[in-house]
Amino acid sequence: MPVTPLEPSDPQRLGDFVLTDRLGAGGMGIVYLGRGRDDAPVAVKLVRADLAHDETFRERFRREVEALRRVSGPRVAALVDADTEAPQPYLVVEFVDGPTLADSVARDGPLEGPRLRALAAALAEALVLIHEQGVIHRDLKP
Repeated sequence: MPVTPLEPSDPQRLGDFVLTDRLGAGGMGIVYLGRGRDDAPVAVKLVRADLAHDETFRERFRREVEALRRVSGPRVAALVDADTEAPQPYLVVEFVDGPTLADSVARDGPLEGPRLRALAAALAEALVLIHEQGVIHRDLKP
């Protein structure tokens, strides 16, 4: 997974986690690569500052964290920590290393045959698992 260095405006630490690199950014916030006290790699999602002041958004973020607390399994990155009441809320999940789907397709071409079936089966297994635990995934992206 491609990473980029932290920018000067990025935090160096959130809670018990030291942030080392940026993994990506989206409409909700920035995802960082970090390390906990046990030195295990984690992904830390920090909510954008402007959204942190929106109580409707905060409530949605709280629900996301509660859903993550209820879900566990071999195809799900486990929730490690979260602070939904911080000035800028964040959540921390296990870091799953590997290429993004876009990187894999750019490197190896479109998924076909066994590779496509393997990805589809793994996604279906993950969705079944979380649905069995009472959670509906509303933001599945390639």
